[in-house]
Amino acid sequence: MQRRIAAAILVVVLALGGWFGYRAWTNRKADTTVVVQQDLPGGDQAGDGSVETIDTGGAALANGGTPMAERVAVIGLLNKRNGVTRDVMLKPGQATRMGDVVLRLRACEQTAPWEPEQLTGAFVQVIVRGVDKKWRRTFSGWLYKERPALNAVQHPIYDVWTKSCAMTFPATGPDTTSSGAPAAPRSSA
Repeated sequence: MQRRIAAAILVVVLALGGWFGYRAWTNRKADTTVVVQQDLPGGDQAGDGSVETIDTGGAALANGGTPMAERVAVIGLLNKRNGVTRDVMLKPGQATRMGDVVLRLRACEQTAPWEPEQLTGAFVQVIVRGVDKKWRRTFSGWLYKERPALNAVQHPIYDVWTKSCAMTFPATGPDTTSSGAPAAPRSSA
């Protein structure tokens, strides 16, 4: 008698598990992985190691210091296969192609000198040509000089990092005080 009850419970549990498993399998969402393919100029010249700079002419709005179109970022690129390191200078909106990799700079920022914590960041997109000769975006995001592990480019061949972002900030007046610093005494004379 106990065997029949245990068998019946086992059948019910298996049936419920099968039912919920089937519903989860049929209602699954599409993969969230998005592969971006893009035809880039220069077609078959990628293997010669030449550097090609592409100006996309995109100027973003300025917010504070130097207008975005006038900023210059230096991005480091390491090819792990041959150990070659390059410093790539880009303005926001520009892209540079070196062999099978394209670096595109969308923006770069640097915290103001009067801020207590200094950060230098660049919004970089890395597009790599695979063995199937198709271009795929392998990274798109902010890279920070002071915190490289915060958002790292994870690629087996290339390593990319931010080195600098050249920009200026509005001049401070005589009455301006630094955040975190005590205010200077003012004279009434």
